[in-house]
Amino acid sequence: MMMGSEMLRGIAPLTTATSRHAFVTLVTNGDYAMGATALARSIRLTGSSADIVVLFTGGVDVDALAPLKAFGCRLVEVEHLPLSEGFNQRHARGNLHANAPFTKGRKPAFHSPLDNFCKLRLWQLIDYSSCVFIDADALVLRNVDKLFDYPEFSAAPNVYESLADFHRLNSGVFVARPSLATFQAMLKRLDEPEVFWRRTDQTFLEHFFPDWQGLPVFMNMLQYVWFNLPELWDWKQIGVLHYQYEKPWEADHPRAAQLRPLIDLWHAFHTGDGIPDLATLANPVRAEAA
Repeated sequence: MMMGSEMLRGIAPLTTATSRHAFVTLVTNGDYAMGATALARSIRLTGSSADIVVLFTGGVDVDALAPLKAFGCRLVEVEHLPLSEGFNQRHARGNLHANAPFTKGRKPAFHSPLDNFCKLRLWQLIDYSSCVFIDADALVLRNVDKLFDYPEFSAAPNVYESLADFHRLNSGVFVARPSLATFQAMLKRLDEPEVFWRRTDQTFLEHFFPDWQGLPVFMNMLQYVWFNLPELWDWKQIGVLHYQYEKPWEADHPRAAQLRPLIDLWHAFHTGDGIPDLATLANPVRAEAA
């Protein structure tokens, strides 16, 4: 069951905030720690003055987080949300994927649906007036500090297959205003009797913020656009590149051949070696029908 103290307490890293704005990401295992390292490097290379906060769960080895300190990230350990046992059972990996299977792409074996709800702890980061959450499987390719001026709740549409998906948001990038009152309201709404959030935090946020503000699609460019909607891709405009479904650190995943230029780009940011000038990169071209 939910605990009152959880709903009323802010969270903060041990270090001191240096800005009223923060990019926030979530790390739940060693793979996502690698992702967060590439993400942090990419943010720093844009010249942003905002803080970077990394929420991490107990499933992460401390050594895996060490590279993040080099980028000045503020680290804060978080627990799963204090929700009912029934909620946790309904949203456990096996039950959730059986009732709401992924049919468009492959989720890696390390994907844990209950971890996703830890994103909502962003609203406990009351050190900050505005936060931009970015999934750890993403890169920031140009300065996007203007997002901090967007209203709560802003997110880009979940477009990667057809333009019909513009009515759905993708929670890999969103703008929010930390507030303990909002966090308390979220916990109450989240754990209503027999509730089932089909796409975990993403479905919940769509319902909690029904009038969400749309961000430009370039602020959360999903990697499947590369081969499904190549006419929409433009390296000169992309602010955030999001590797939804298969991850760039996976060896020989099913889409690796199709996504090779994007995978190579992620590895360059992860290592810091050979990061290309984005202006020199070629946009994708739709394959001719056989």
